[in-house]
Amino acid sequence: MLAIPCLCVYIEGMDPLADLLDGVRARTAAFCRAVLEPPWALRIADGAALALVTTLRGHAWIVPDHGAPVLMRPGDVAIIKGPDPYTVGDDPNTVPDVIVQSGNRLTTTDGADVMDDLVLRWRTSGRTPDSSAIVASGTYQVSSDVTERLLNALPDIVLVPEADAQSPTMTLLTDEVGRDGPGQQVVLDRLLDIALVATLRAWFARADAAAPGWYSAQSDRLVGPALRLIHDDPAHPWTVTALAANVGCSRATFARRFTTLVGEPPAGYLSGWRIALAADLLRKSDFTIEAIAHQVGYANAFALSVAFKRIRGVSPKRYRAGDRPSGLDARTRGPAKPLGS
Repeated sequence: MLAIPCLCVYIEGMDPLADLLDGVRARTAAFCRAVLEPPWALRIADGAALALVTTLRGHAWIVPDHGAPVLMRPGDVAIIKGPDPYTVGDDPNTVPDVIVQSGNRLTTTDGADVMDDLVLRWRTSGRTPDSSAIVASGTYQVSSDVTERLLNALPDIVLVPEADAQSPTMTLLTDEVGRDGPGQQVVLDRLLDIALVATLRAWFARADAAAPGWYSAQSDRLVGPALRLIHDDPAHPWTVTALAANVGCSRATFARRFTTLVGEPPAGYLSGWRIALAADLLRKSDFTIEAIAHQVGYANAFALSVAFKRIRGVSPKRYRAGDRPSGLDARTRGPAKPLGS
């Protein structure tokens, strides 16, 4: 019998980046390839939580309303954090004449719809002037408290130079958007997801990226496995002692190492993760608060309510009703209740 060698990769559990990206999935992705002749500028006012942009030819400036413009050279990939409007153009001083609205609707600055005309021109795959820039972009609408922990770790503009991007995904995306075929939307959605993950990984790997502690700590021989334990089973009654025992070190050594690498104690990280999961369940499910409490590791609805209000500033009931203070996470409401020993 002929033995055919193969390589099998077994994935053991989830990791923090995978969990935080779980709520960022392209569904009916708005993705386009634009051929733009200078002078050009687009005002992006679609309210998207994230946008992925790359320059296939020429250059483009990303101009936030507040902050310094960022230059994208050919092959660079950028992730732009919304929902605030910004401008993309051939020069930081070029005045936009087209506004990208929600739903990827294109208008002039006085509100006239120019969608059909511009999309037809942008999708053209024929000969274009040498001076033209070709820009490809896709957007995400995000409504997840879990994912906000990732967004909070990102600067407003993440720029990955071509030399670091090294992913063929954007090329596949731009090729796919130029053709029509069965299942095209599903292909675009999945390629956009892969491009986002690849870009984030490339950025986090850069020495100047100031990657968040939970990302860098994944490679640590003690803290990495502990993070995966927390993410795999947040409802487990974890203690510092139990986590330390699982990764094979003393309680004191583990607590000190976790706090140093992640930037907060194990109790704070676990509480923040559980409350983010609870917040998503409050938004997206009709489970009772008691049921949600058990799912995320609290003994009852009262215990969840106390922790939720301390971290989020409102009760679970009010949060579910739509009272949702923005910009709050586990590090904004004081110390977490210590984990038992």
